[in-house]
Amino acid sequence: MALHSLTIGQAAEAAGLTRKAVRVYEAKGLLAKAERSTTGYRLYNPDDVELLTFIRQARALGLHLDDVREVLEIRRGGTPPCDAVRSLLDARIAEIDSTVEDLLALRRTLAETRRAADDRPCGEPSSVCSIIEEA
Repeated sequence: MALHSLTIGQAAEAAGLTRKAVRVYEAKGLLAKAERSTTGYRLYNPDDVELLTFIRQARALGLHLDDVREVLEIRRGGTPPCDAVRSLLDARIAEIDSTVEDLLALRRTLAETRRAADDRPCGEPSSVCSIIEEA
């Protein structure tokens, strides 16, 4: 197997990604620019696939691309990024907790509006719909 022997499709499949995702990660600098074949095809090696797999796993945990970039930069600097990863995970958990609270508040509002809708006759004079306008 040559050092750079995987096409973008093969690398993407091996990492569990799409070709588009590989191009995005390369364009955003998470993955180094790929070597090119004499015919212009991008060529990847096993280390690239390992990095792409890491990025996919980080994204599956809900980390943002900027977060992934930060972790990679720390690692490339020679330091294990564990402390940074813990902080990023804590921040992501807090974001999710906030989103859940917002969604629960929205659900309560929707449920109250729905209950109130039963007490309103349909067709009352309104601009469009009194149920929504009086919520």
